[in-house]
Amino acid sequence: MPTAREALLDAAHAALAARPWAAVRMVDVAAAAGVSRQTLYNEFGGKDGLARALVRRAADGYLAGVERALGSAGGTGDRLAATAAWTVRATRASALVRGLLTGCWREGSPCPCACVRRSASAVPAQRRADAGPPSPAELLGEVRDRAVAALDEGRPPHDPAALALACELALRLALSYALVPPPAGVAGDGAQLVRDIMDRLPDAAA
Repeated sequence: MPTAREALLDAAHAALAARPWAAVRMVDVAAAAGVSRQTLYNEFGGKDGLARALVRRAADGYLAGVERALGSAGGTGDRLAATAAWTVRATRASALVRGLLTGCWREGSPCPCACVRRSASAVPAQRRADAGPPSPAELLGEVRDRAVAALDEGRPPHDPAALALACELALRLALSYALVPPPAGVAGDGAQLVRDIMDRLPDAAA
C-alpha cells in the first residue's frame, strides 16, 4: 500500500497529465489521494514543494531505469544500447524526464528551477527535493559515471577514457532521438546505432 506521500505524488502526476500545472489545485490533489489537505501541506509545504517533489521523483525513476538497463544481459554494447533505448522511452513518456535531460520544459509543466529554495521541511524526502533537480549536464554526467562503474565491474580491463566516451556517446545519441524522432512510421530508439558505434570502439566494448 502506498504511503500518503506516494499517493499524493501519484494524484499530482495524474492531475498534471490532465491539465497545466497552474490549474492543478492542492485541494483536488488531496481529495484524489484520499488524505487531508493538511497532510499534503505537512509533506510538501505547498504547491512549489509538491512540484519539486514531482520532478525529483521523475529524476529518481529515470535513474532507476538506467540501473535496470545497465544490469541487463549482454556485453557493453548491448547494455549501453538498452540504456539508450530506455532514455528515449522515458523522455517520450514523461515531459518531466524530457525537461530534466534537455532543460526544455513543456509549457504547463512545473518549472523546478524557478522555485528552488533552502528547505526547512521536517520530511527528509522533501529536503532532498527542495535542493532542486540536477541540471541536464549533471544528470548526463551521473548516468555516464554509473554506466562506467557498472560496465567496468567484473570485466576485463577497459580503457577508462574510451569507456567514458562510449557511455557519453550512447546517451547523447539517445537524446538526439528523443529531441528529433525518426519520420512517422519509422521505428527508432537509437539502440542499433549505439551497437554499431560500440563495434567501432573495441577498447570500450570489451
